Amino acid sequence: MPQAFWLEAGLFGLFGLMIGSFLNVVIYRLPKMMQRQWAAEVADCAGQPAPAQERFNIVTPRSRCQQCGHPIGWHENIPILSYIFLGGKCSACKTRISLRYPLVELVTGLLFAFCGWRWGLTPQAAAWCAFAALLVCLFLIDMDTQLLPDDLNYPLLWLGLIASVQGWTGTPLDRAIWGAVAGYLSLWLIYWGFKLLTGKEGMGYGDFKLFAALGAWLGADYLLAVLLLSSVVGAVFGGISLLVGRLANRDVPIAFGPFLAGAGLLCMLVGPERLRQLVPFAFPF
Repeated sequence: MPQAFWLEAGLFGLFGLMIGSFLNVVIYRLPKMMQRQWAAEVADCAGQPAPAQERFNIVTPRSRCQQCGHPIGWHENIPILSYIFLGGKCSACKTRISLRYPLVELVTGLLFAFCGWRWGLTPQAAAWCAFAALLVCLFLIDMDTQLLPDDLNYPLLWLGLIASVQGWTGTPLDRAIWGAVAGYLSLWLIYWGFKLLTGKEGMGYGDFKLFAALGAWLGADYLLAVLLLSSVVGAVFGGISLLVGRLANRDVPIAFGPFLAGAGLLCMLVGPERLRQLVPFAFPF
């Protein structure tokens, strides 16, 4: 039996490496697709023709070096291994490839392996793999651009409700619905309270939607724990950023979405019972 669990974890991990490679594409292209759509809408409102641009979406054009335009062949796109064999550089122009690409593949592979180890070859494992993949994308997109795309937030929310109905999350449907409602409204109230007091916007509507999605997956009674964990994730991230000099300018806004996404992943890894033991004060009811 233990061997079967490790075999399933390995299979899920290998699949996760491939999905991680795809997530790198989504993380890079989806914000650019949004910007192109906004530019086209602005031009349309102004009565001007949309700017001429090549077709650009998740699958088109083919992946290529951002520096020299070298098309990336299949043998240069094998998760982690291609990065090692290429020495972390483009095979054509020798421009260094960001280490983040193999790290995203590795982290996604490990998260998928965890789901396979914990739930085996079941619909529950597939659902939580989707949960992890969406949060990885949201984490990095928000960190890069301070955007939390509806194209990711809404599927995360609806998948959480569907998974609740199917019994894949262990969260009853009524708690999932109230979790989504309370998640959205709680941050919405904080947003408006902060804005009325300071005249500034402390967060975006994408944060409300992400918190609502986490509430749909975990239930209303876990929302306070998610906020507490997001504070921990934020403190760790802030400390690292200070060390590397990224937060030298205090006027630079810090995205809240990565902290929420990181907290959601921690909740998945720790598990509901263990989480209640670690932070019992976050569960007053």
